[in-house]
Amino acid sequence: MASRPAHGAGGTDSSVVAGAGPVGRSGERATVRLRDGEPEEAPRYAPEWLRLREPADAAARAQALLAPLRVRLADLPGRTGALAVHDLGCGTGSMGRWLAPRLDGAQHWVLHDHDPYLLHFAAVASPRTAADGSGVTVETRRGDVARLTSDALAGASLVTASALLDVLTRDEVGSLADACVGAGCPALLTLSVVGRVELTPADPLDAEIAEAFDAHQRRAGLLGPDAVGVAGEAFAARGAAVRVHPSPWRLGPEQAALTEQWLRGWVGAAVEERPELTDRAERYLRDRLAACAAGGLRVVVHHSDLLALPRPTDGAS
Repeated sequence: MASRPAHGAGGTDSSVVAGAGPVGRSGERATVRLRDGEPEEAPRYAPEWLRLREPADAAARAQALLAPLRVRLADLPGRTGALAVHDLGCGTGSMGRWLAPRLDGAQHWVLHDHDPYLLHFAAVASPRTAADGSGVTVETRRGDVARLTSDALAGASLVTASALLDVLTRDEVGSLADACVGAGCPALLTLSVVGRVELTPADPLDAEIAEAFDAHQRRAGLLGPDAVGVAGEAFAARGAAVRVHPSPWRLGPEQAALTEQWLRGWVGAAVEERPELTDRAERYLRDRLAACAAGGLRVVVHHSDLLALPRPTDGAS
């Protein structure tokens, strides 16, 4: 989820990505640039963060949505050859590594991102075989995933993305729905935040930090925790069948490194949104990090996955 730089709680100058932990060092490239005109050094997901979260993402994604997706892909009218899968904002390619081995049949993945370095990494690290042993090939496209059109999806069998919806605006989600429905193309859009976080043991400041974080997610017209609801309405209004399933991160002592980075990003975004929290947030973060290091903290970060199944078109492949 792209974000502006923020001073971390605790008075340091470490920048954060909302809900995602610190950004990378100066000079690391952006994962996704969503809009033309953003500065070249816009805040970014660091590649290290994407690698750190990949196991938690894989464990969280909703397996229950795969069965209806497989049925639709098997029934695509006029399909010949490999499934054509478009991965929007692919980052380091974790979605492909999770999904391609869970689908049968030959596949051709088209990886979309703004960052050429990450596109290269995603392509090199992409899986080569499907669930049934069929081949998987890949190509990369650099560009603005927030302005995708149905023409760009001509021949697509599936559009997929991970942690993307919540950094789009209402208009951009509408455009995405237009593109998918216009192409008759299913969309599997995973791991969108929904505005609920549970920390055990609880702390009196939890709710205030969470509220400030959610406000930060909604800055400048971004949907943040409202994204899944808005996307579901957008696809349904265009005639698609929509299914939504929870996909929470469940972080315990085994995920301490991820929890630590998530905490820094979560609290840092809250402080950026409401600087008056700084002093209390500094103490809060220090105590939470100590509990995490001692193995005494558990966190559930709630997300939802969305599957949209538009009516197939004659041009679907």
